[in-house]
Amino acid sequence: MPPLFQTLTADQEEEDDKLGVHSDYTHQQNFTDNHQTTINNLQMHRNDYKTQQSLFTRLKRSTLFKQCLFLLIVLSLIFWTQYEIYRLKNDSKSFQTRLQRLENQMCSKRIKLKKWKQDAQIVAGGNGDGNELNQLYRPLGISIDKHQNIFIADFRNNRIMKWKLHESQGQIIAGGNGTDQLDRPTDVIINEQNNSLIIADRGNRRVIQWFSENQQEILIENILCYGLKKDKFGFLYVSDWEKHEVRKWKFGEMKEKNGTLVAGGDGQGNKLTQFNEPHFIFVDDEQSVYVSDWKNHRVMKWRKDAKEGIVVAGGHGQGKNLSQLNHPQGIIVDDFGHVYVADSHNYRIMRWREGSTEGEIVVDGNEERQKSNQLSDSHGLSFDVEGNLYVADYKNSRIERFDIDRE
Repeated sequence: MPPLFQTLTADQEEEDDKLGVHSDYTHQQNFTDNHQTTINNLQMHRNDYKTQQSLFTRLKRSTLFKQCLFLLIVLSLIFWTQYEIYRLKNDSKSFQTRLQRLENQMCSKRIKLKKWKQDAQIVAGGNGDGNELNQLYRPLGISIDKHQNIFIADFRNNRIMKWKLHESQGQIIAGGNGTDQLDRPTDVIINEQNNSLIIADRGNRRVIQWFSENQQEILIENILCYGLKKDKFGFLYVSDWEKHEVRKWKFGEMKEKNGTLVAGGDGQGNKLTQFNEPHFIFVDDEQSVYVSDWKNHRVMKWRKDAKEGIVVAGGHGQGKNLSQLNHPQGIIVDDFGHVYVADSHNYRIMRWREGSTEGEIVVDGNEERQKSNQLSDSHGLSFDVEGNLYVADYKNSRIERFDIDRE
């Protein structure tokens, strides 16, 4: 090959080698750049994915929280609605009674309070202590029916007497044949649903239902009973003088020996959870129980399901001031919430308005004597359908009626 041609050929090959190397380098550089770009793109997509995943997680949690909160609100509304329905269903009568009581209280500020003539009429007994049909011997609890017949727990004669209106003598309804039948009965109430009497047969430690001389039923045993009361819901309430408490039993379900505790039960004492020898009781339409707390010289009110009572009369120690009582006995509560108390050792009948710290004298016994305007250790109280006030004048062995003063 000629030298010139060889030279040209060599130059061409050298040029081709340079171009090849450059081309390879360019391709390699392009590949590296493309690969890095791909990596960067993947990293960006990965970061975007993580960001989206984080946002999705937060959104999911937020949605779940809102759903839980909504569910909680719905359940709370359902529960509250059911509770209100239950409460209104069970308390509607109680609410109506409270509303009526409030209306009565408002009216009582405008109306003239009842007064009674101070010269009483002797309507049973009054012929000295004895066991004749025209006599009583230390009467305690009394009840008046719609015909103004008086049923009397004739304590020392161990009998229950019925005294008709304007009669000069009574008739023996239960007992009267010694302590085998009745032993020092303290209270009697009328069960109009079956035309029977409920008797606190204290000496025999029992409560009995008396239909007739040949038909009696023991309702409650082993109880040193004193006061009795029946409410409109079919419950019988009994004060236990020994255990310092009040319990109730449902008529028809007397097999439950212990009944249900409704007041006291915390032993003997003067706390708001205690009594010191409870005597007579009264139950209003709301099933609140009023108790003459004898040795604490006060009247206590226990609302239904309450854990402690409130003082509604007395409670300032033994005495004769208007803020005090002296061994309270019989009690009645009228439609206006006024509490009437036989203030036995002060020889008077007191009225305490609801929320008042002092009482007012409605019957003044004028010291302990035997005149018709005097009382000697008053016990049971009752109203008749006309509003006349009956008092068991214990030591005078008689029942007195104080007629309402309509002037």
